[in-house]
Amino acid sequence: MTAVCLYFQVHQPYRLRPMSIFDVGAGGPPQYFDDEKNAAILGRVAAKCYVPANRLMLELIDRLDGRFKIAYSITGTAIDQLTRVAPQVMRGFQSLAATGAVEFLCETDNHSLSAIFDWEEFGAEVANHRARITALFGRAPTVFRNTELMYSDALAQRVEALGFAGVLADGVPRVLAGRSPGRLYRAEGTRDLRVLTKLPQLSDDIAFRFSSRDWAEYPLTAPKFAAWVRALDGAMDTVNLFLDYETFGEHQWSETGIFDFLRELPDEILRYPELRFATPGELVRELPVRGTYSSPEWVSWADVDRDLSAWLGNDLQRESARAIYALKEPVRATRDEALQLAWTRLLTSDHFYYMCLKWFADGDVHKYFSPYGSPYDAYIQYVHVIEDIKVRCGLELASGRRTRAAPPPTPRRSRPTPR
Repeated sequence: MTAVCLYFQVHQPYRLRPMSIFDVGAGGPPQYFDDEKNAAILGRVAAKCYVPANRLMLELIDRLDGRFKIAYSITGTAIDQLTRVAPQVMRGFQSLAATGAVEFLCETDNHSLSAIFDWEEFGAEVANHRARITALFGRAPTVFRNTELMYSDALAQRVEALGFAGVLADGVPRVLAGRSPGRLYRAEGTRDLRVLTKLPQLSDDIAFRFSSRDWAEYPLTAPKFAAWVRALDGAMDTVNLFLDYETFGEHQWSETGIFDFLRELPDEILRYPELRFATPGELVRELPVRGTYSSPEWVSWADVDRDLSAWLGNDLQRESARAIYALKEPVRATRDEALQLAWTRLLTSDHFYYMCLKWFADGDVHKYFSPYGSPYDAYIQYVHVIEDIKVRCGLELASGRRTRAAPPPTPRRSRPTPR
């Protein structure tokens, strides 16, 4: 019997407000983020995607008596903004959790590159996010999903050490080396951490090709897609469909028929007795291990190359990332809570994604998501913020407010979210 695993990523970054070189060192509380733009974007996405999608998911779970199952990971930056701007969305996620048919995964709280640059920060973010998810949804997550499915053997070892039973990764062909992405694997270098890999073809048929009239399979219907899944029975233990939640209504507008497709899909899948829905946690517990998944190099689910080049592929990105992580100790030493919070939000991977200089299809995707006119504009804005933080750290330390050595690093406690 083949399982269908539907997993959705929910993420919204804190976009920067316009800041010129003349604003650097101007003083006052740190005001790096465009609150008005962030609220407007979140309100739009909530209306087009989160609210109707959550409502539909609840309807499907109820109508199918819990046989329809799904999973989410919601970043801390999304949780904070949803709680403030669209609390009805968070209530919707809590209603979904109460059905018992929905699993919530853990990830880095700020959707950061901390696994690449700073294992200590990685551990703090994971602890913070795990505490949030447990408090919000009443159950501690057992499966981990790193930022943008970034994965390596080193990550797997850290994830197992943090107590997780499973981890998600992309089904990168060069890593699978001819093996199926529809099997459960053990992570290389771990005792028993289980790996579930995305099925790129079918996932991207929904996420990217659904509304493309140039696609040979257009229009994509629920019966057609379910037949494709049925044809994989026997060849795969699980069909892992990993998508951005914003696929529904935001990336693929309602007018494309994406919600009608989603409404019909569970019935079409369950029409086949050999198919079922399952969550990542269930699959990690139930499926047999079919081999080892080993990736000494970092991979991700982004762009054609499925590597880190979407975030660290050019000098602008690498310089910016190194600079912000180098400010961790100076920022911590100031004991300025507002500055420390701003620093964590500046770690979000989107800031580096906007600086990508790729062309062709990959470049078009980056441009779609970016709030800037060009990657160079994104870089300049970010550098101005970094320079302002440097000034603030220097002023704070020079003022004598730091009267004793900084305490040893400890994981941050989960911040209470306003209601």
